[in-house]
Amino acid sequence: MAKLEAIVALTPARLRFASRWLAKRDSSLQRVLTEHGYPDMWAREPGFSTTVHIILEQQVSLASANATFSRLKLKLDGLVTAEGLLKLTELELKGLGLTRQKIRYTRLLAEKVTSGAFAFESLTSLQDDLARTAMTAHKGIGNWTADIYLSECLLRCDILPKGDVGVQEAFRVLKGLEKRPTCEQLEAMTEHWQPWRSVATRMLWKFYLNQLTR
Repeated sequence: MAKLEAIVALTPARLRFASRWLAKRDSSLQRVLTEHGYPDMWAREPGFSTTVHIILEQQVSLASANATFSRLKLKLDGLVTAEGLLKLTELELKGLGLTRQKIRYTRLLAEKVTSGAFAFESLTSLQDDLARTAMTAHKGIGNWTADIYLSECLLRCDILPKGDVGVQEAFRVLKGLEKRPTCEQLEAMTEHWQPWRSVATRMLWKFYLNQLTR
């Protein structure tokens, strides 16, 4: 039976080491490191609340998602739990800014959590692919949502959220491409970033936020 590789979590020290390691192997990332410095950790608390926040971030701006989540958090007295969310009516959730689709997604997840059918704690011991599969088994959680959770909440070191628009656009600009790469193209063109693709992603986000959104 093959031995599973140990799960290594991203730390501030590993983030800095990996940033230098990547910069030596990719001139575009060297540019990011030189012009903008080390990327941020982008670490988030694992669990239901953050997953709801990530679901709200799907296909909208971070500002819009943050505003909706803040209203939800305030409505639930500062703590977004599965039990609390299920006590709110669809009309109340809609009034907070959630779309009908995202109301359905968050409620279905909340029902799984409250019934004991799913526990976020179970993800911590799973290898990346298995953790992604466990998350995407839930309606409304696709690869992008799972990858953001794995990268930012579980702090896995080698996650590339291929469907992230910020990552695609930053990569396009840095590499001088005419259009954004497809998910398949992006994965193929970043193989040399392994095993630190989560750090490379953070470097692309740093570039995107500092240079492409101002």
